[in-house]
Amino acid sequence: MAYLDLPDLRLHYLRQGSGPSLVFLHGWPEWSGVWRKNLPVLAESFDVIAPDLRNFGDSRGAEAQDVAHYVSDIEALVDGLGLERFGIVSHDIGGFLAQDYARKHPDRLAGLFFFDCPHFGIGPRWVQGQQLREIWYQSFHQLPLAQELVGASRDSCRAYFRHFLAHWAGSSDAFDAAALEEWVDNFLKPGNLAGGFRWYACANDRRLKAMAAGAENHPPLDVPAYSLWGAADPILRAEWQDTLTDVFTDIQLEQAPGAGHFVAWESPDLANDRIRAFFDGRFA
Repeated sequence: MAYLDLPDLRLHYLRQGSGPSLVFLHGWPEWSGVWRKNLPVLAESFDVIAPDLRNFGDSRGAEAQDVAHYVSDIEALVDGLGLERFGIVSHDIGGFLAQDYARKHPDRLAGLFFFDCPHFGIGPRWVQGQQLREIWYQSFHQLPLAQELVGASRDSCRAYFRHFLAHWAGSSDAFDAAALEEWVDNFLKPGNLAGGFRWYACANDRRLKAMAAGAENHPPLDVPAYSLWGAADPILRAEWQDTLTDVFTDIQLEQAPGAGHFVAWESPDLANDRIRAFFDGRFA
């Protein structure tokens, strides 16, 4: 465990291994601990760094003001650690942030590896068909009562996160009872429910505009990319994966059979193999 002290944030991160640097950006409902099946293995070949996003995990600071605030934290982390060139491995929220970082600093990146990657080009698909019923939590998290209800007791917190870990995974038992209790422990730490929920308020304007009007007006990213997507993900649907070809000029697409939203956790051998293969030789 290590910390980087910034003007408005004490940023916690995990780091191990040596070699070319890879920065791992988690999503929600996650923190750096979600990478535990990946970091020790990949540390045999890489310098692996996994921060907790602002007010997730053990990172503590001022409330995030917008998406750019999270991106500035990533900028501060890599600059503070002296990383000149590195790769990013990301999931969920981390995928949004990796794209925004890449648009600002493409020259710093050896490559981008995505698990189940959201992007604003998904647009109206978020609310078409039966998908609207899946995204209720994105509005709920912005209500003042959300933190009070979920955090009312350990039982209420457990029930809330049990839903996501079971429903979003390809198998309802992908997270065992011990893992569930660890998730509850994490999100019951002071500030973590509010910190995780805060993302949805920060991204809301961009999300609603994308749902109404489609993709944001950005040129495609030229950074080499790889997408490994859970074939059974009910929230970020596998049929949306091919929309990434509108976001990147050079991206490889693969689906993880049987896996849901948490591919790095559910299929770690496949995930580790593909990360290693994708970044091998890209730092020469």
